[in-house]
Amino acid sequence: MLPLKVIWNPLEGIELGFFTLHFYSLSYVIAFVLGWYIIKPIFKKDGIHLDKLDPLFMYTVVGCLAGARLGHYLFYEPETFITDPLHVFLPFRISPFEWTGFAGMASHGAAIGIMIAMYFYSKKHLKKHMFYILDRIVIPTAIGGAFVRLGNLMNSEIVGKITNVDWAFKFVRDTSDPAVRDALYSTGIRDTDKAIDAVVSDPQFASLLDSIPWRHPSQIYEALGYTCLFVILMLVYWKTDKKQKVGYILGLFFVLLFVIRFFVEFVKIKQVEGGENFIFGLNTGQMLSIPFIILGLVLMFRPESWLKREV
Repeated sequence: MLPLKVIWNPLEGIELGFFTLHFYSLSYVIAFVLGWYIIKPIFKKDGIHLDKLDPLFMYTVVGCLAGARLGHYLFYEPETFITDPLHVFLPFRISPFEWTGFAGMASHGAAIGIMIAMYFYSKKHLKKHMFYILDRIVIPTAIGGAFVRLGNLMNSEIVGKITNVDWAFKFVRDTSDPAVRDALYSTGIRDTDKAIDAVVSDPQFASLLDSIPWRHPSQIYEALGYTCLFVILMLVYWKTDKKQKVGYILGLFFVLLFVIRFFVEFVKIKQVEGGENFIFGLNTGQMLSIPFIILGLVLMFRPESWLKREV
């Protein structure tokens, strides 16, 4: 097999002089804008007036970002609510000051945040059961998730476990990895970007580059999985009558999304210390995925009488 191993040393954003537009932030912008264009023909097909689109966009943005942010710190770093509570809501740490951006985002929290936001949106703007809009909004959410994972890839974060598969990556910008930190320190170059470029390009540091392990590109695995999920949901909506069963597409989304997440977690490094101490060695992300999978199955296969049809 032709080796496809990659030494991953990308730009992390677009320099605008006084400000750097990070690709991770840009991935969220692309996801939300693309979602607007995906939902528009769905609203037309369902006979929903297009003036409902703009408030839907706002509710989704707020619900997703607030839920993802709060979910990350609730599930993975709860001590931050005590040690630095403002950092939960701000893109920097206060003591000592450090610009971090909104790097801590949890998909489980985003799912909960969007569900809450859609409850209020449906009640105020659609006058339909919240599951009606959730069945539609999860379609662009799937492809949005793919773009967010590509943003993680550009940030060299949420990396995979050490491996030697033919498509492995060396994440030379992942300074959370002790091997990367040691290699950069050993160059004697104190500017991080220059040290990274030296390790990657200068033959005299070839041994330092070799010391950085190859890892699974888990972000790409998830992005591909979410892209396939998007295609499946689009086909179910446009080519079948399953959309008539309120909650079915939402349930399918939960099942497939969190099954993908569950299995990708096996090749991802744990996000927090002690995050693999649950039953059967499952980590935090996997344990959080199980309730969503069960909920999805219930929504898909429940009797019609369990939920009054309002569409």
